[in-house]
Amino acid sequence: MRISDQIGRGRPVFSFEFFPPKTDQAANDLMATVADLQGLHRPDFVSVTYGAGGSTRARTLECVTRIQSELKLNAMAHLTCLAHSESELCEIVGRLIGSGVENILALRGDVPKDDPGALTRGGFKHANELVAYLEDNYQVDIGAACYPERHPEATSAEDDMKWLGVKVKAGAAFLITQLFFDNHDYFAFVDRARKAKILVPILPGLMPITNVAQIERFTKMCGAKIPAELHARLQRVKDDPAAVMAAGIEHAITQSRELLERGAPGIHFYTLNKSAATRSVLAAIRRA
Repeated sequence: MRISDQIGRGRPVFSFEFFPPKTDQAANDLMATVADLQGLHRPDFVSVTYGAGGSTRARTLECVTRIQSELKLNAMAHLTCLAHSESELCEIVGRLIGSGVENILALRGDVPKDDPGALTRGGFKHANELVAYLEDNYQVDIGAACYPERHPEATSAEDDMKWLGVKVKAGAAFLITQLFFDNHDYFAFVDRARKAKILVPILPGLMPITNVAQIERFTKMCGAKIPAELHARLQRVKDDPAAVMAAGIEHAITQSRELLERGAPGIHFYTLNKSAATRSVLAAIRRA
């Protein structure tokens, strides 16, 4: 089922994001984690990430097709165009469609620090080009990424919004945000998008914090910020894993409730391939 058709049906959409495992055992563990989430909190869709330049291509394709075919969950494949030729992309998309996957998150991909030349190799250099290619050649539902706190490479918020508009005009039917921890950033971003005539659904992406060092590394990479009060609370308990998880879950629950109360179309959870924190957050907001 197309994700854009699921959004706006009178109830919030909930989805989970996983990254592809590196071993066969990890793949089996991941399927067990997805099945665990499916049984208790059947998501509207599940997505699987994709390494820059296709470093995890085979695992991504394997996982997303297994989720679609074995677990009967609506699956979305992440697809990056960085360092891929058009013929390679054609092969990948054909395999996805042949396996019943009809939802693709079209991305450029991160440029590897040890291979800056990757940006100039392959058929497309920017996500909007991949979006246009998919829109022109395949019957798939296309999503794209957006950054409430601005893309790290954007020269300004206006520049960021301009290029987001290009992706949407090229064929992106819905957007999923990068992780954020201050809801003001999301609502301000949505307001700017609407004023720029970007009218597609914008699904907020949340990551329940379970590890302080890990989340500090992630936010540094993607340009997100941790609010001072939350950061101070995490620093006080950073050596107590249970306390860190409790604080992260509480913040994610508070975020989720406000987002939904104020009209967000759902929540996309970055799970880090673990289900405990996400299950706790989703159970709490569904009880509300």
